[in-house]
Amino acid sequence: MPVFLWEGKNRKNEIVKGDMEAASVLVVKNNLRRMRIEPVKVKKKPKDLFENVSFLQPRVTQKDVILFARQFSTMIDAGLPIIQCLDILHSQQENKTFKKMLRKIKESVEGGMTLAEALKKYPKEFDDLFVNMVAAGEAGGILDVILRRLAAYLEKAAKLKSKVKGALTYPIVVMIIAVLVVAVILVFVIPVFEEMFSDFGADLPAFTQFVMNLSYIVKSKIHYLIGALVLFIFAFKRFYNTERGRILVDNMMLRLPVIGMLLRKVAVARFSRTMGTMLGSGVAILEALDIVGKTAGNKTVERAVYKVRAGIAEGRTMAAPLLESGVFPPMVCQMISVGESTGALDAMLGKIADFYDEEVDQAVENLTSLIEPFMLVFLGVVVGGLVISMYLPIFKMAGAIK
Repeated sequence: MPVFLWEGKNRKNEIVKGDMEAASVLVVKNNLRRMRIEPVKVKKKPKDLFENVSFLQPRVTQKDVILFARQFSTMIDAGLPIIQCLDILHSQQENKTFKKMLRKIKESVEGGMTLAEALKKYPKEFDDLFVNMVAAGEAGGILDVILRRLAAYLEKAAKLKSKVKGALTYPIVVMIIAVLVVAVILVFVIPVFEEMFSDFGADLPAFTQFVMNLSYIVKSKIHYLIGALVLFIFAFKRFYNTERGRILVDNMMLRLPVIGMLLRKVAVARFSRTMGTMLGSGVAILEALDIVGKTAGNKTVERAVYKVRAGIAEGRTMAAPLLESGVFPPMVCQMISVGESTGALDAMLGKIADFYDEEVDQAVENLTSLIEPFMLVFLGVVVGGLVISMYLPIFKMAGAIK
C-alpha cells in the first residue's frame, strides 16, 4: 500500500504534518477529517532509491527495541487496543527500517496473527526470550506488565554488556597502539640508525644487532606478516564457528586468570536475570531454560544450562545439576535451592542477578586497575628497549673515544 505525506490544520488552526498508508489521496483526506484535521496538502511519498539495499538502511538497535517496549507498555496500560498502539508507534518511528517492520507487524496482527507470532518473523530484533514472554503476556492478559519487565530486563542487559565491552576495549586498543608504534619504529626509525652505524665499521652490541635484524625482517617481510595475520584471524573464525571450536575457546576464556572470573560473573548475572524474568512472567521452567541456554553467549554455560534442563525433565531440582556443572558458584546454587524450596525462585534469581551486577562492577574496576600499570610497564619496556638498543653503540663509541 502506498504511503502519502500530508499537511493540515488541526482544531487550534495549527499546521500539523505526518505520513499515512492508504489506497488513495481521497482515503487519506477522509481519514484526516475523521481525526478533525483539515487537509491542506497530500502527496505520494517518493520512493527511496536505496530501499532494497539492506546494508545502506539504518540498523534496528537494542535502544529502539527498549523504547518500543516501554511505549507499547504505557499505551496498553492506558487501555488502547494493540493495533492502535502499533499504528501510533509506526507513525512516530524515525528509524526507517524499524518503521517498515512495525507496519508489517501491524498488518500481520490485523490479518489474525497474535502479536508474538508477528514478532517471531523478525528473530534478529525480537529473540526467543522476547517472543515467548510476549506470548505469555497475551495468554495471561498482562501484556503491559510483561513489556515493562522486558524493557527493564533489556536495559540491564545492555548496561552489563556495555561494562564488559568497556573493560575489554581498553587493553585491546592499547595493545594495537603498542604494536603500531613498534612497527613504525622498526620500519622507519631503526633503518636510519643502521645506515649511520654501518659507516663506523665497528661491531655492534648483541642487543642492537638483534633489533637491527628484527627491523630488517619486519621491513622486508611485512606483507607476509600481514597476510599471515589475516590468514590466522580467518582460520580462527572458521574454527570458532564449529561446535568443537566454540566449546574449546569458550571453556578456555572462562579459565583465564582475571578475565575468566569477570566472564563467569557476567554469565551468572545474565542467567539469573533472564531466568528470573521469564519465570516471573509465567513462562514454563523447561521452556525458559531452553531459551536461557540459547542466549547464554558462552558454549560452556549453554551446555551446563541444558544439563540442568535434562535433570529437571527427569524430576530433579535445578540447584543440584547447576552445582555439578562446575560453572556456577556454590553460593548461587544454595540460593537457588532456597528459592525452589520456598516457591519464590523468580525473586531469588532477581536477587542473585542484582548481587552479581555489583560483582561485575567491582570486577571491571579491578581489571582496569590491574591492566593500567601492566600496560604502562609493557609500553615502557618495549619502546624503551628499542630506544636503548640504538644508543648502546653511541655509548660504546663515546667510551672508546674517551
